[in-house]
Amino acid sequence: MRADRRTVLIGAGALALGACARTTEPAMAEPVVLDLDLSALEARHGGRLGVAVATEGKRAAWRGDERFVYCSTFKMYLAAATLLRVQSGLERLDRAIPITAADMVSHAPVTQPAVGSTLTIEQLMKGTVEVSDNPAANILIREMGGLEPFRAFYRGLGDTITRVDRLEPEMNRLDGDKDTITPDQSTRNIERLLVSADTPLSPASKTLLMRWMTETPTGQGRIRAGVPVGWTVAHKTGTGGYGPVNDIGLILPPTGAPIVLAVYFHATADSTDAQREAVIAEATRQALKALGHG
Repeated sequence: MRADRRTVLIGAGALALGACARTTEPAMAEPVVLDLDLSALEARHGGRLGVAVATEGKRAAWRGDERFVYCSTFKMYLAAATLLRVQSGLERLDRAIPITAADMVSHAPVTQPAVGSTLTIEQLMKGTVEVSDNPAANILIREMGGLEPFRAFYRGLGDTITRVDRLEPEMNRLDGDKDTITPDQSTRNIERLLVSADTPLSPASKTLLMRWMTETPTGQGRIRAGVPVGWTVAHKTGTGGYGPVNDIGLILPPTGAPIVLAVYFHATADSTDAQREAVIAEATRQALKALGHG
């Protein structure tokens, strides 16, 4: 099903929260699977790289079915889950939440200055997506009832892969399969939420989420650095601080269909932040080339 730029930015219609599960659809043609060989890039920089890219019936991946710790990229999904709660009447954008010193963990650019006052649910979502505020994410999870409802959100998308096990900042630490996702699954989730006509997000919800993902100042050297000039990127970064550097989201060419991309890179410990981001930018270029762009 074709989804053009206007469809992505405006939305395809409001659905109730309970409609998150897929309904029966006409049989669709199998996607064309294209080659994406990132072995040379991986060998040049070390570490382990996972990439999946998709657009209009075409897909390509490198280590697409392998698990990677997702770090703060999950915050885009957390905002989507909260927006669905707003749509269903379980939450309100303007509900004020007291912010306390007990809420504080590392990286709190929005919540730390608000200790002793309040932030709305909308402000907490904006802070967690745009600047990756960790206490904001933990508060949103708490307000939805804990980790189990967040797990249920993924399952409602048809995602049986993604693990949800811990809060910030513990969820960044490697511990088996805890708090991991595969690049293939991440692209499927983004497609469902931001591209598919059967998205559970209303036009208003999708507009908010896309705005935060587009206006985020983070990760300028990642996916954004790998797309041609004049293309729009709506994305969410994630960084583990000990090697993992990730970026996921939607690429909007000036014309044509949107492109979904997920890049997870567990770099070597001796590499610099700039080197790690450059790998994501180059992986983006090669993924776009695999689809016929450039």
